[in-house]
Amino acid sequence: MESRVETEGGRPGREGDRSWPRRRLLVGSLAGSLVLGGLLLWLLTGPAERRAPASAPGAQAHTAVRTGVAAALSDLAVLIDERRARVREHPRDARSWAVLGAAYVEQGRRTADAAVHYPEAERALRTSLKVAPRGNAQAMDGLAALAVARRDFRAARAWAEAARRAAPRRWTTYPLLIDAYTGLGDLRKARAALARLQELRSGPAVMARAAGVYRDMGWREDAAAALSDAAAGASTPAERAAWLERAGQLAWERGDREAALRHFREAVRLDPDLRAAQAGQGRALAALGRMPEALTAYQVALARQPLPQYALELGELYESLGLTQPARAQYDLLRERVRRDAAGGVNAELLMGLFEADHGDPVVAVRQLRAEWRRQPGIAVADALGWALHRAGRHREALRYAVIATDKARRGTVRSAPYAYHRGMIERQLKREGPARRYLEEALRINPYFSPLHARTARTALAALGEPSVRDLPEELS
Repeated sequence: MESRVETEGGRPGREGDRSWPRRRLLVGSLAGSLVLGGLLLWLLTGPAERRAPASAPGAQAHTAVRTGVAAALSDLAVLIDERRARVREHPRDARSWAVLGAAYVEQGRRTADAAVHYPEAERALRTSLKVAPRGNAQAMDGLAALAVARRDFRAARAWAEAARRAAPRRWTTYPLLIDAYTGLGDLRKARAALARLQELRSGPAVMARAAGVYRDMGWREDAAAALSDAAAGASTPAERAAWLERAGQLAWERGDREAALRHFREAVRLDPDLRAAQAGQGRALAALGRMPEALTAYQVALARQPLPQYALELGELYESLGLTQPARAQYDLLRERVRRDAAGGVNAELLMGLFEADHGDPVVAVRQLRAEWRRQPGIAVADALGWALHRAGRHREALRYAVIATDKARRGTVRSAPYAYHRGMIERQLKREGPARRYLEEALRINPYFSPLHARTARTALAALGEPSVRDLPEELS
């Protein structure tokens, strides 16, 4: 056997072997061929094959919940199992408790099982704070995310601002601040939080967050472009599906049924568990007149993620088709799910106020929404309270809130067909025919299919108003 020796300078050689230079040349040539072959393979394969191997499911979900992006349900389950095992062995691991809590928040959001997962999330996050009470921004972020999921925007603001004080450069806090400020109707602070977020971070999650703020400011084209960029830069199928679902929502809001359906379908293909995209397909298919497919899409979404909002939409679709009994069944499901979600701390006053205004007792709706307005005076609450007051016969007071939701000078920068419709109907009841016509036309221009029930009413009311008369013109033109 040949013995190895160290040559001068530490280079390996072989004692008494003059063929070593030739062998080294042969090995070098072989290695070069392998490298060249690998390079050619890399160039000939597609982009998906060139990417680095995917990380383990638990690691993918960990990254997702840490950065506030969507995670696949199966990956979340793996992460939760891993962290539960970890905290059983290391009960003072504050970081693992915080990750576990954030994962439960995402699981509750994705499954609509708030009654189970949100209390679990709160226990884990508060345990993290108990173990590490000082400077634990990760647990504070988790509690802010939980409060957003529960629609408790005051609590979300408090936790997110505490997290910002603890770690001012922690970028994941700023999306939570944007959600909290938006829910409380403070759009100036929401925009400031976005500006700070963009200073600290770039990438798909930030683009998607910017799109939400742009949408609330009425900048639809900017919002659509930001979501397109976010989807293109997504690192996992679940994340890409989430951004496509939001792009579908944006397309739907502007009445582009075909584009909305394309986005929703691609989102479902990438993440079959994304029920928001499944319900979005139902919305777009109904607008296209494909009712059997629309009903099936809603039913599939509700079977796996029984959100009250989906039950309301499906009930109204049934009602528009004259199917009274199936509609009532969906409204019963809505009430049941709202009661169940309340056990998980979810605030459904906004949804229930709109439901009562249209399908129940408007006086109850007014009472619910007045309380909600005092707690968190966001734009959506202003619109809903104005509509409930109108339905309860209090039209002049209703107009005050409808103006907040639709007048740019009063924070109402969102271009929303339902908001414009509500204001148009209130103006019509007050015999203000010019503004009534203007807002009803705007609602149908923004999205002619915004509701299977109310879009039809808007067209009927607009036709009854007839053509504008001279008295509707501004004084300088009459």
